[in-house]
Amino acid sequence: MRLAFCGNDNASAYNISAGVLRNVCFVDALNLVPHVFLLFITFPILFIGWGSQSSKVQIHHNTWLHFPGHNLRWILTFTLLFVHVCEIAEGIVSDTQMKSRHLHLFLPAIMGFVAATVSIVYYHNIETSNFPKLLLALFLYWIMAFVTKTIKLVRYCQDGVPFSQLRFCITGIMVILYGLLMAVEINVIRVRRYVFFMNPQKVKPPEDLQDLGVRFLQPFVNLLSKATYWWMNTLIISAHKKPVDLKAIGKLPIAMRALTNYVCLKEAYEEQKKKVEEQPNRSPSIWLAMYSAFGRPILLSSTFRYLADLLGFAGPLCISGIVQGFQNTTNNTNTTEKVKDPSNSYLSSEEFLRNVYVLAVLLFLALILQRTFLQASYYVTTETGINLRGALLAMIYNKILRLSTSNLSMGEMTLGQINNLVAIETNQLMWFLFLCPNLWAMPVQIIMGVILLYNLLGVSALVGAAVIVLLAPIQYFIATKLAEAQKSTLDYSTERLKKTNEILKGIKLLKLYAWEHIFCTSVEETRMKELTSLKTFALHTSLSIFMNAAIPIAAVLATFVTYAYTNDKPLQPAQAFASLFHILVTPLFLLSTVVRFAVKAIVSVQKLNEFLLSDEIGDDSWRGGDSSVPYESCKKHTGLHTKAINRRQPLRYQLEGYEQPARKQTRPVEIDDVAIKVTNGYFSWGSGLATLSNINIRIPTGQMTMIVGQVGCGKSSLLLAILGEMQTLEGKVHWSKLPGRQTNTEGYFSVNETEPSFEASRSRNRYSVAYAAQKPWLLNATVEENIIFGSPFNKQRYKAVTDACSLQPDIDLLPFGDQTEIGERGINLSGGQRQRICVARALYQNTNIVFLDDPFSALDIHLSDHLMQEGILKFLQEDKRTLVLVTHKLQYLPHADWIIAMKDGMVLREGTLKDIQNKDIELYEHWKTLMNRQDQELEKDMEADQTTLERKTLRRAMYPRESKSQLEDEDEEEEEEEDEDDNMSTVMRLRTKMPWKTCWRYLTSGGFFLLFLMIFSKLLKHSVIVAIDYWLATWTSMDNTNEARNADDDKTYHVAVFSILSGAGIVLCLITSLTVEWMGLTAAKNLHHNLLNKIILGPIRFFDMTPLGLILNRFSADTNIIDQHIPPTLESLTRSTLLCLSAIGMISYATPWFLVALVPLGIAFYFIQKYFRVASKDLQELDDSTQLPLLCHFSETAEGLTTIRAFGHEARFKQRMLELTDTNNIAYLFLSAANRWLEVRTDYLGACIVLTAAVTSITEGPNSGFVGLGLLYALTITNYLNWVVRNLADLEVQMGAVKKVHSFLNMESENYEGCLDPSQVPKDWPQEGEIKIENLCVRYENNLKPVLKHVKAYIKPGQKVGICGRTGSGKSSLSLAFFRMVDIFDGRIMIDGIDISKLPLHTLRSRLSIILQDPILFSGSIRFNLDPECKCTDDRLWEALEIAQLKNMVKSLPGGLDAMVTEGGENFSVGQRQLFCLARAFVRKSSILIMDEATASIDMATENILQKVVMTAFADRTVVTIAHRVSHILDANLVLVLSEGFLVECDTASNLLLKEDGLFTTLVKTHK
Repeated sequence: MRLAFCGNDNASAYNISAGVLRNVCFVDALNLVPHVFLLFITFPILFIGWGSQSSKVQIHHNTWLHFPGHNLRWILTFTLLFVHVCEIAEGIVSDTQMKSRHLHLFLPAIMGFVAATVSIVYYHNIETSNFPKLLLALFLYWIMAFVTKTIKLVRYCQDGVPFSQLRFCITGIMVILYGLLMAVEINVIRVRRYVFFMNPQKVKPPEDLQDLGVRFLQPFVNLLSKATYWWMNTLIISAHKKPVDLKAIGKLPIAMRALTNYVCLKEAYEEQKKKVEEQPNRSPSIWLAMYSAFGRPILLSSTFRYLADLLGFAGPLCISGIVQGFQNTTNNTNTTEKVKDPSNSYLSSEEFLRNVYVLAVLLFLALILQRTFLQASYYVTTETGINLRGALLAMIYNKILRLSTSNLSMGEMTLGQINNLVAIETNQLMWFLFLCPNLWAMPVQIIMGVILLYNLLGVSALVGAAVIVLLAPIQYFIATKLAEAQKSTLDYSTERLKKTNEILKGIKLLKLYAWEHIFCTSVEETRMKELTSLKTFALHTSLSIFMNAAIPIAAVLATFVTYAYTNDKPLQPAQAFASLFHILVTPLFLLSTVVRFAVKAIVSVQKLNEFLLSDEIGDDSWRGGDSSVPYESCKKHTGLHTKAINRRQPLRYQLEGYEQPARKQTRPVEIDDVAIKVTNGYFSWGSGLATLSNINIRIPTGQMTMIVGQVGCGKSSLLLAILGEMQTLEGKVHWSKLPGRQTNTEGYFSVNETEPSFEASRSRNRYSVAYAAQKPWLLNATVEENIIFGSPFNKQRYKAVTDACSLQPDIDLLPFGDQTEIGERGINLSGGQRQRICVARALYQNTNIVFLDDPFSALDIHLSDHLMQEGILKFLQEDKRTLVLVTHKLQYLPHADWIIAMKDGMVLREGTLKDIQNKDIELYEHWKTLMNRQDQELEKDMEADQTTLERKTLRRAMYPRESKSQLEDEDEEEEEEEDEDDNMSTVMRLRTKMPWKTCWRYLTSGGFFLLFLMIFSKLLKHSVIVAIDYWLATWTSMDNTNEARNADDDKTYHVAVFSILSGAGIVLCLITSLTVEWMGLTAAKNLHHNLLNKIILGPIRFFDMTPLGLILNRFSADTNIIDQHIPPTLESLTRSTLLCLSAIGMISYATPWFLVALVPLGIAFYFIQKYFRVASKDLQELDDSTQLPLLCHFSETAEGLTTIRAFGHEARFKQRMLELTDTNNIAYLFLSAANRWLEVRTDYLGACIVLTAAVTSITEGPNSGFVGLGLLYALTITNYLNWVVRNLADLEVQMGAVKKVHSFLNMESENYEGCLDPSQVPKDWPQEGEIKIENLCVRYENNLKPVLKHVKAYIKPGQKVGICGRTGSGKSSLSLAFFRMVDIFDGRIMIDGIDISKLPLHTLRSRLSIILQDPILFSGSIRFNLDPECKCTDDRLWEALEIAQLKNMVKSLPGGLDAMVTEGGENFSVGQRQLFCLARAFVRKSSILIMDEATASIDMATENILQKVVMTAFADRTVVTIAHRVSHILDANLVLVLSEGFLVECDTASNLLLKEDGLFTTLVKTHK
């Protein structure tokens, strides 16, 4: 057949007698002209442009500038493309009904489509290279296209083509679109003035894009890239080459920063406050504030959501149409097609939509649009949620900084509540926002669905809908139960963690006393309770999953059975497969979730409101630049918005400029020698009762004032009152102002200090205060940062301060010196060390006034004196700083220039020491007696050197230096090994590989039977579900083919099989969901059990080397993931994978050709998931790791409020908070953008699958039933593809927990078996207590050097033996060797003739006693602490307590022996705790007692008790004492002196002292 533009079956085609424009074909040809024109002009420009891409002006994004009307242009172009597609389709369909080809029907449309595509590509390139003059070509194109289309439209009108004809509508729409595009183009000329105007407008890119740090481009890219997240490609692909870190994700754009959003929300909240000022009983509504600040994006998101939901119905309707059309074609094959007359080739819309191929394409486009809108809706809510969270966190933080101290100390607002607000409530609100659009989208979706079903199936549809609606409340009920179960699980796991923590802290004692199993059982008991509540949790989870899967089956069953018996007509495939029940189920299920979140959000908002309205500290604290000034309402600062976006200044200063309005200097000018003066002050802690009353004091400038008095007389309160932390009932605090010297009221003094020299005291802020609180408060930062605290670093000043506080020796012990993070990885400082750092911080600050609140309380006498001399008298006085010192150490009174004595909240005396000596002799004498008493204590104290002890503890904590490298997790080691090849591909292979081995370990730890059951039931369930649909297909298709057979029997048969299959499907749903959860539980149970037993039996060296936090993490975070997160992920993964596979199988069965098209789609899918998993894992880790510092910062601030406010550092801390919030938010934002990236791609893939399935089944399909079935399945694929990938990614992250637990399971245990059977050991062994040490060599581990070398000694029964030596000489190792806690690799120890290496460990350790240096008590009763095995009578216990001189104290406690001991024994003093340990050792009637430096950490009195008891109660037992002070063992029967692992001297003390040059003699001399 020859091709001709106008067709060659119509003679009048080239007839122009009625005028050229009356000829249809000519008008169509005319339409080609503009398209061809555009292609001719733009192609050369585009090619030249692409060739010289490098010469473009490159501002790090090629996205940097949009011409006016940018988004509108994209939308119009997309609409134009869609209309072109319709035009092409209409032309082709019309053409098929002609005798010959009529190219003019569709060729111009095809050219139009190409031209429209080129126009947008061309525009995009011009926009990115910012060369607007070239837009003229487009302008001309729009005009020409508009004119030619209008001619065509006018011609149709003249011909009287009715409006119902499709071609007329299309042409009309095109005219409008071209007109609008022309208008957009004119607008660009008007705004940018690039042509026809003299002066073109200069433009600059938005500020965010000038900042190279901003990598989050979503707000700045063009519409197509926004919708498909194309800009994320670079990040996701680069994640493959190297891990994503914080640098790769850059900063947040300005509009999303916490500060920007905080300002919005704050303004809205202030508005609400103003509204309710008149009504005293109403509180301002946070809801309304949130709505006015973030309402618009939520509405936008809801709009997207509605569009997506409406498009969602297009899918099933198109399928119904396709099946219907298919059925008609198969039925009507015999009727002849009528050929249309070429002169009247118009199609009506109905005819057009009856074409099956048209429906297939429409289905494809509807899917793509629906998915794009849905993802856009998700993205907008996520972004808004993140913005809201940032704003809320900033609001909470600013409120914390202004909370009144009484609120925190009187317990109205606990730290726990504040932490909950930050960690839980803000997240609840964020989640609510995410789900918000669902609230109003769901009802619409449900109503629409019911209406459509009713149209298809009539009354029987309502039966199905009723089933769904009736079962929905059950879903809600299950959801609430789930929440309850989760809560009780949490309580039990907290209790379990507490117990585990105690075990790990006291592990040494437990092992030495052979009590591991008792404590282990107690943890296992709690774990069983936790598992029981986990079981209910799992049951409800599986029920919820079951309901989700079973409801649609039940609904379909009910509907079709009803239909079969109520309607005469047989069921049509078109009706069967358009069933929208799955569309109804999802919203109903989600509705229950959303309702639950809404309830939680309401509660959260109430809590937030209570917090935001709680008391604040007064504004009358007259210190310059004190940020306790409440934020002025933003109305007064109209300049704020310009300021907040002013980039040249660091944000910190803007923040201050905004928050601290200049204060009027109305302060009374005082005489200069008084720094602070309080007149007639009455202060209270918020209760209304005055804590301090009638205070009249003055604090002289540049001198030292001491405040003394008994405990609890209000000394600390006086300091806080001066700082403005207490409520002033009446009276005034005056801070004097230097006349003539400029004061800096910034409150942030380091800004002014450009030269941090000692001379900087000139520029010192008059009102700046340095303050060291009584309870030391440190930041989670390095030691250096804690001391400098935001001031500039000055080396010599820093050194002077650390020397004055004698911190250098402590710093030297830390692994990284003063760069060691405090509070990280188990580095805990003692109270004295913390206090000295706090004092150092106060000294280092360059301030006029220093407040020290009892700085000596945790220090021993040497340190106190050193600090007094070096730090206070020398350092502070030289600097002429005003010092206020609260203290109990009266011996320092003579140093004071001014003394304030207090009693019961009043000032007793004020003046110099001379004044008081003259005026109040009684008080002076009282002080003198106290001083004498303190001096006597001093002499005692001189021996007990507390500092060396603290340092020793620290050294012990840092002890395993060589093991530092082993701290890093084993995973990291693996990665390092890979890195050594430095072959990027291997590293990448590691990063992209799924941890299959770990998955297998996890699955098998649940037991093989359950694993088999799970796999089998899963496969069976999906087969049954496929069978149901298959049966439906055969049933509906059969009914059409032969009407003749007995319809009733047939119907009954079909209905019966259908019902049986559906029933089986429902039962199998329940079984599978239960088996997965059950398997998960068993796995969790076994893993925890093995982990606990492995760790409890681990060698002591393991605990020395591994930080406690690391082990605890396995029991907390990792166990939690294994318990609660892996099972649902696994369930979801298997379900989505099997659904996708069964769908692909079904389509391939219906149309085998589909498999060919599947290959490229499969390859695409593989790459998408591969790239996504790597990036997602990194981003998830970033999100997790940035959350912790943020939460820490909040709790730190709440703890150190008084300190931060006293220093006036609020602005610096706010800045830090904003930075941390933004960092966490950007990580979360990128994570959600990556999820959108994946979903858009998998959804488009799904749409392609639907298209190929539709086209192949239309051309090849066997019968209409199977076509419908195939397409219905293809539709489900689009829903489940992205779940497969996301669950894979989640599982990969969660399997990390299993891997970590497994790394501990491969650890060596102690060898508990001995050669001897426990029955062969005499019951009362060791009876005598005779010890022979023969050639003993000991090391900690096979690969380490020996710590004891060839030690030989003989100890007679009942002897008192002392062991001494310098630090590290092996004293403690010897004591551990008796218990086989260390590796005895040569020689042996015989006790009463039995070699201890042959005994089972449990027997050996349970027969010896030891008292350790650090007294350890466990939470529980006193009885439990003395005798956990419950072997002894009460009399025996009382006897032990009497010997330890604790009997009277214990008797006075409520409950006596059953009185409770808190965690770590905190409710007893250290001395009492040590005496309890002594009683514990006595209760165990062992003939050998070992004391390992037992007196090191206790006071003299307790020590004397201990010595006496050892001499009397233990008179007949062998006692081995390891002494850190030689004076303790001078009266021992035998002294062993060790040096570097060798035994150098062994004799009685008196004999050893005779040796002049002996080691023992030197030790005694140096220690005396």
